[in-house]
Amino acid sequence: MFSRRVRPLGVPTRARSYATHPGAVTNAFLKRTRRGGALDLHPEVQEALAARRPIVALETALVTNGVAPPVNLEIARKLESIVRAQGAVPATIGIVEGRVKIGLQDAELERLADTEGNKNIVKVSRRDIGPAIGLRRDGGTTICSTLIFAHMAGIKVIATGGLGGVHRGGENNISADLHELSRRNVGVVSGGIKSILDIGRTLEYLETLGVPVLTYGETYDFPAFYCGKSEFKTNWKVNNPRAAADILKAQWRLGLENGTLFAAPIPDEYASQGAEIQAAVDQAILESEMNGVSKKGKEVTPWLLARVVELTGGKSLQSNLALLENAAVIGGKIAVEYAKLEAEEAHEDSTKTSRSSTTSNKTFSDPKEKQRPEPREQSPTSSEFRTPSKLVVIGASAIDITGRVAPSDGEKHVEVSQTTAPGTVSLTIGGVARNIAEAAHRILSSGPGADPHATLLVSPVGQDEFAPFLLDEHARLNMRSDGFLRSEDARTAVCDMVLDASGALVGGVADMDIIRNVSEKEVLQRLNEESPSLVVMDGNMLSSTLSAVLTRFCNRQKPIDFFFEPTSSSKSISILPAILDQLITNKNDSTRSPVTYASPNLLELSLMYREADSETHGLINHRLWWDVINSFNLGSEWRMDLEQLGRQPACPSKDKGNLSFLVTEGIAQMAVNLLPFFQNLIIKCGERGVVVAMRISGQDVESTAWANERSNPLRRYIVAKGIHSKEIVVLKHFPAIVMEKDEIVSVTGAGDSLVGALCASIVSDPSTFHDPRKLDTAIQLAQKAAVLSLHSVRAISPLLRKDESSL
Repeated sequence: MFSRRVRPLGVPTRARSYATHPGAVTNAFLKRTRRGGALDLHPEVQEALAARRPIVALETALVTNGVAPPVNLEIARKLESIVRAQGAVPATIGIVEGRVKIGLQDAELERLADTEGNKNIVKVSRRDIGPAIGLRRDGGTTICSTLIFAHMAGIKVIATGGLGGVHRGGENNISADLHELSRRNVGVVSGGIKSILDIGRTLEYLETLGVPVLTYGETYDFPAFYCGKSEFKTNWKVNNPRAAADILKAQWRLGLENGTLFAAPIPDEYASQGAEIQAAVDQAILESEMNGVSKKGKEVTPWLLARVVELTGGKSLQSNLALLENAAVIGGKIAVEYAKLEAEEAHEDSTKTSRSSTTSNKTFSDPKEKQRPEPREQSPTSSEFRTPSKLVVIGASAIDITGRVAPSDGEKHVEVSQTTAPGTVSLTIGGVARNIAEAAHRILSSGPGADPHATLLVSPVGQDEFAPFLLDEHARLNMRSDGFLRSEDARTAVCDMVLDASGALVGGVADMDIIRNVSEKEVLQRLNEESPSLVVMDGNMLSSTLSAVLTRFCNRQKPIDFFFEPTSSSKSISILPAILDQLITNKNDSTRSPVTYASPNLLELSLMYREADSETHGLINHRLWWDVINSFNLGSEWRMDLEQLGRQPACPSKDKGNLSFLVTEGIAQMAVNLLPFFQNLIIKCGERGVVVAMRISGQDVESTAWANERSNPLRRYIVAKGIHSKEIVVLKHFPAIVMEKDEIVSVTGAGDSLVGALCASIVSDPSTFHDPRKLDTAIQLAQKAAVLSLHSVRAISPLLRKDESSL
């Protein structure tokens, strides 16, 4: 009776393509988006897919057509919270203004829940997808359409209340849920089949379609929605999430296209009233046949559900909510176990690759085999790589333990002082230098001219229980491991942070002693093997080490560019003694700035200026400072241009004030006064954007495109040309990329991402800062990298790459 279209032999399935490697899912999704597919991934979902974190898809037909306001919104939020409590990411799927949203912002969820005020909402099954998108409607997705979009995005688990099926007495009235479940390799966790349907015929139809049906419990009894069991049995049962995940993974490995139904009986405390509710269901069905509603197609289900709620005095709604919550718990646990399987499989692959590489190339040993880092002399030298390093990053690598408080009843600010709070805990790798190196590596190893060996991280690591994890995660990124410095008596750096529900830092503990115990001799010995075009150091390093490295590279016949990342306010001044040492040992009359690049935020800039002007360091009274400042020849014209620049809005598309802070807070003045020591200052101003202050001197003046530019405050830059045109000073503002606060997942690593991306641009083209258009492109890429970090639970987003269309 029922036929099924069979895929022709030789036509490959797509079931396996969505989980092959981080980024594959997102790239496929982005291709559809670029074709005009009207598909939008929530940043948190996008990052979770790329990082193989557990995700549970949730439908929205329940919100738009199942429950009335305001309960519908409360339910949707609670289900998301339950999924998060299991350690998974909720991806509530809906359609807003003709855009398919895989994961909804809270404002979008509120919009779909406003069924009384928003008359543009429709219920969307497979047949409705095209019209809903083409006509730019709002829509709640049924299980059918949720299956389509979840599978398209690579989400493996859906949690819902009741599956559609065959209507009683209506063999030709069959829910599209069933056919879609036979086409999509996704696990559906539900309370069974809706109580108003024919359970027996539905199970027969699923068998015909080849869909596995399992009871999630201790018996083979198939649940009867409001009752714990029906008269029907299943052929299979499963009672733990790992076993369920194994089943889904087995289907994926074989390339099977059909999904799997896990039917979870209603919790025992609600099963006792099941008979009463089922009697109401039977009465409602009888009434629908008598009044003709049963013949009105899609109107049948909403009418029956509303009538059952009325007949039971709301008891059916309470039971329905219990079923939904139970499914969300089970779905979250299955998703977590499936993610573990993915991670184990990826680790096995990387271990095989590592062992093969170790045998053939004698590279750095697999950390899992040794359980501790190898001595540096046994690590590979740069000669074993295809190309020498172009970028060397020196500083901190650390383990980041991040606890994030779960929101409580929609509130994002939950007090955690002197107590614990529900939430999630993640273990990742971080550290300022390591983050910068990863960001640069992700860009330099992707796109045209990719070089996976261009970036070298030089950083100490201990021999404790944290070291294998750090090294293993580093190896997964395919980054060079020959820069790790072995430290036998020190602890691997660990940073333990607590974030509130909005992602803002509440507090934490940082054990970073190993960084400051690294001797300059160790660092210089490792650098002897390298000749990069750019060296980056973070402020965690001792001033003596900073000084030794700065002197080594500045005193070469052809100096190597040096980039300083201040790290924090207290550490931002650690570079000043190194600059003073360089000025003292400088035996020629060069007025070249000792540090080529520095990236302070506003607080760090202020402290660096104040300390440079103090008696302790006395840099601003040094002969070099006077010579350079005088050569700038900044006068009234510069001040007038600066005042005009200050009148421009900080953000053209949003009210963030204007740029007057450059004058009133002395930002421009402090930056200019530091240019004799820092040739290019990239000042991070938070939501007010980025300000670049730079000097171009000597022979560079003759070749730079800035020589042909004049001040243009309307385009956010001012230019001054010094005495005899031997110096050019540029101050340029770049507005921030607009983000809403609820888009921010975590602020950790945003600044490091910006610096790493900028370093990648400089290494790729050393003339970046000498050309206005190249500088625009580089800062734009850096800002996009920072935004990706804000969208990610990881310090550096796995989505970062050179291809700007992917950003």
